[in-house]
Amino acid sequence: MNSLGRCVVPDGNRGGHVQVEIWSDVVCPWCAIGKRRFEQALARFPHRDAVEVRWRSFELDPSAPTERPEPLLDHLAAKYGTDRTQAQAFVDRMAGEAAKEGLDFHLDRARPGNTFDAHRLLHLAADRGLQDAVKTRFMVGYLTEGQPVGDPGTLATLAVDAGLGEAEVRDVLAGDAYATEVRADESTARSLGIAGVPFFVVDRAMGASGAQPADTLLQLLERGWEAHNPLTLVGSTEQDGQDGEACGPDGCAPTPTGSATPTASRKA
Repeated sequence: MNSLGRCVVPDGNRGGHVQVEIWSDVVCPWCAIGKRRFEQALARFPHRDAVEVRWRSFELDPSAPTERPEPLLDHLAAKYGTDRTQAQAFVDRMAGEAAKEGLDFHLDRARPGNTFDAHRLLHLAADRGLQDAVKTRFMVGYLTEGQPVGDPGTLATLAVDAGLGEAEVRDVLAGDAYATEVRADESTARSLGIAGVPFFVVDRAMGASGAQPADTLLQLLERGWEAHNPLTLVGSTEQDGQDGEACGPDGCAPTPTGSATPTASRKA
């Protein structure tokens, strides 16, 4: 069974030249597809070892109960004012897009619920260098296995599967640890104008909305790298603000008086 892969950049990398923040929710099918496409883009990026990836919190439905009593299709039909047939077509389209990326969605098994606790555990995972692993496990649990990721017991099992310590996970779930961090992520999303996910932000300077193709996300990484690493000129420019002699569309610069005429500076 195919599943989500993990980003190749370690979560513990804090010295990267480019920071990528990704707002998403663990019950968002397009977020999982966007995650896979971003991984593909990152694998092709020549400076991937200089990229820091951080997953940010976004709740698609903050008012959701721990687990919804109705099946996903009924919930989608009610939410979007349609019927089960159209809701099924919507689900089938997402599953088809996922399959193109090598992902195995079984949304007929999905058990929607509140994701606030999942996001709190993702902040714990970030502190332990396991954020991507836990993010992956939650998404696979919901989208492929039909796990109720709003249920604290299920969350604990999935988080421990991904490498977190069981006692620490249960301590977080029993209290309100990382609640402030989740709300801060959501507040930042609002300030940045993020109304849907996934949303990719590079150095808080440029972004991409939605599950963009890998080529588009690669361009985003490249532009972020170029902005972070501008070309530095050396030579006479550093000393006196003067450019060296060069040729351009209008011809070549004259050689300073008393200098030999370099072959490359003779005007055609």
